[in-house]
Amino acid sequence: MMMAAALLTSMMSAGAGAGAAERDLVTELTLANKALAAQDYALAYQENVRVAAANPLARFNLGLMEREGWGRARNPVAACSWFEQAAQGNIPAAQQFFGDCLASGTGRAADGKAALAWYQKAVQSGIVYANCSAGELYIRGQLVGQDVVRGLTLCAQAAQAGSAPAMLRLGDYYRSDPDVRQDLAAARYWYQQAAEHRMVVAQYRLGVMLGQGEGGAANPGLALSWLEHAAAEGYAPAYLPVAILYGNTAPDPATGALTPASLAKIYMWSRAAKATTSNPADIAQIEGIEQLLQQVMPPQWKPELDRRVAEHLAKSTVN
Repeated sequence: MMMAAALLTSMMSAGAGAGAAERDLVTELTLANKALAAQDYALAYQENVRVAAANPLARFNLGLMEREGWGRARNPVAACSWFEQAAQGNIPAAQQFFGDCLASGTGRAADGKAALAWYQKAVQSGIVYANCSAGELYIRGQLVGQDVVRGLTLCAQAAQAGSAPAMLRLGDYYRSDPDVRQDLAAARYWYQQAAEHRMVVAQYRLGVMLGQGEGGAANPGLALSWLEHAAAEGYAPAYLPVAILYGNTAPDPATGALTPASLAKIYMWSRAAKATTSNPADIAQIEGIEQLLQQVMPPQWKPELDRRVAEHLAKSTVN
């Protein structure tokens, strides 16, 4: 999860253009953004409210603060009200988020037709992922007539325009969505595209598919590479699979045993998994790995390896 200031900065870059008027909107919020970076949420909220009447970007920021619960309880209804006002002020990201509000019926009756209109405005303003949001409505067919092909086409347009979240979403659709005909080769393709854009969830899911031979030939080495990318970024579900794959790597030809590097990796990733899971099946596997390691790994390695694991976990929980 991003830090509040980082998320707000990324949304502002999507929400404000390069013209003088837009730059003035950002300049007005200098104090508010400094307060947010310092986690002084009360001051950040106060400063955004102060200029909100004339500044649609401030209204968008207030929507984010209400939605994310920065310094207050999460309030989706209030967030949607601010997003509506910001959308009417031509803030592109707010147009998408207000479309989401209309699609979900947050604070008002759900309205698929109106949601599609706002998604289209967002796309025209440069928020290509809004095409995927529109596609979801067609795939589900609950607020608009169901048209799965049209929905997938819209999401593919977003992916082909470079939206990594759209690539991930297409992978999910094709792998196991109840409304989409399964196509594991397509799922693997789109996970690959998203993984190359550093989407850690896609790296994990691609690694699983490569390891299990879903959508193409199995490739344990490549599976390990992608899963370890995700694990290194702090994606906890990847920890145990990485430890297991290292346990299945080729032994040292000279000794017939796993290499010291593999043993260290097995230990570190299994320890990271143990610290982040409550799943009984996972814990049982980890305990089995620990018992095996006790027989083959020198105990004097543990302090240094434990230090590395602690550093990784501390870094991964800083948001």
